[in-house]
Parts: sequence; C-alpha cells; structure tokens
Amino acid sequence: MGCATVRLQRLMSTLQGRRIVVTRAREQAGDLVRALETLGAEAVLAPVIRIQPLENLGALRAALTGLSAYRWVVFTSQNAVQIVLDRLVAWGLTPRVFASTWIAAIGSSTADMLKQRGLIPALVPDEFVAEALVEALDQRSDGLLAGSRVLIPSAEDARDVLAVGLRRLGATVENIPVYRTVPVDADFGELVSDIIGRRIDAVTFTSSSTVRSFVQLVGQETATSGRFVTATIGPITARTARELGLRDIIEALPHTVPGLVESLVRRFA
Repeated sequence: MGCATVRLQRLMSTLQGRRIVVTRAREQAGDLVRALETLGAEAVLAPVIRIQPLENLGALRAALTGLSAYRWVVFTSQNAVQIVLDRLVAWGLTPRVFASTWIAAIGSSTADMLKQRGLIPALVPDEFVAEALVEALDQRSDGLLAGSRVLIPSAEDARDVLAVGLRRLGATVENIPVYRTVPVDADFGELVSDIIGRRIDAVTFTSSSTVRSFVQLVGQETATSGRFVTATIGPITARTARELGLRDIIEALPHTVPGLVESLVRRFA
C-alpha cells in the first residue's frame, strides 16, 4: 500500500466518531455536512437560522436598473448573491446589467456562487473580512475611490465596517439591505440534552448570527457550558462567540468551509 493511500485513509478517518453540529441555514449546510462525513464525523444538522428576503426591495430594483452609475458592486455573502440574482430574473433583467460595473466578493464561496450565476468577480481579497476588502478596493482603484459609487446588497443587520471604510476613502456608498437572518422556530431540547451529556464534540458557526441564534435557542447555560469545541469560520464570528461566553474557541484559517473543517482536524487529530 502506497504512502499516499495510507495518508488518505488516515485523513478520511481523522474525525471518525466525532459528533459535530452544523448550525448553518439548511439550504447552505450541504458542503459542510459532506466534508465532515467524508472525514468520518457524524454531522448533526441543527440549523439555527433561516434566510428571509425582505419584502420591499424597490431600492434594489432601482439600483439594478441604473447599475451603470456604480463603479463597484460588492457582494458580502452567498445569500446576497442568490437574492439579488433571483430578483434580477423576476424583474425581467439579465446578468448583462453588470457588464458596465466591477464586482467584488468577500469569500471564495461567494465568488463561486457568482461564477455559477454567470458573473466573474474582478476582486476577491485574500482575507475574507470587510476590512481586507476595503484595502483591496483602494489598491485596485489606485487610490481613486473618491467620488466612485459603490453598491452593497447586504443583510439587514450587517456590520457597517465596509461602508464606513469606503466612505472614509471618499466613495459614495449605497448599502441596500436585501435579507434578514431570523432564528428558526424549532425544539432544541434533544440537542441541549446531547450537549449536557457530552455527546457533542463540536459546534460549527459560519456567522455571528448563527452564534447569537444558537445561544438563544439552547440557552445561555448550555451554550457557555464548555462541553464542546466552538468552531468558528473567522475572526468576527469568533469575537461574537467570545462576547457571548462560549468557550474552547477555534478559528478557521483560511476563513472558508474547508478551512473550518481543517481547524477541526487539527483540533481532534
């Protein structure tokens, strides 16, 4: 048996027997669940949020019909991509409206979804956080962002770091909320029992909203019990987890779903 085959077999059993909770919205959990199961883990699907498009998207429709006025359109999540492009079709428009502007994306997953919908982002920062995107946009624009119009379709409760940073550089930013994340209406009693009974090894979080909803649904005592590894996708999510009292926190590097899985492999190897 070759070394490569042995290494692959060892890797595929790295998380064997580990029970790892996936709190991501159900429609977005598939890639993480598959990656965990490939490595031998039991993925416990427990979505704590759902994505709810906003009812009044008139401002988005106006922006899309006049997209040539914007130098950049910035997508900060897969949710924003899906909602914007779904509405684009519903309003009788096509992705060709983006031909007159540049597209930036935070995160490889967001960039991949754009490509699946026929749009190629001109910019994806190396670090998948808003602060890195501000710097990358400034560099890409040769310091000439002043006076440029930037459109950001976002979550209703999104951090304003991106918009504030771009405005400091002189850009005119239109931040249009297109969706909200809301806690699911479900009974988490079984999950609480599993956590208290130490039958859960780790809980994964891919956004600050998943952390907040998890604490709300399982209760502060359970969430802060320290009886599981808190696996976060990036520094913002990790900071939220710390602020809410979660313990044994690890952070993905890079800040992607594969990076999140790798962080679990390192933790349990």
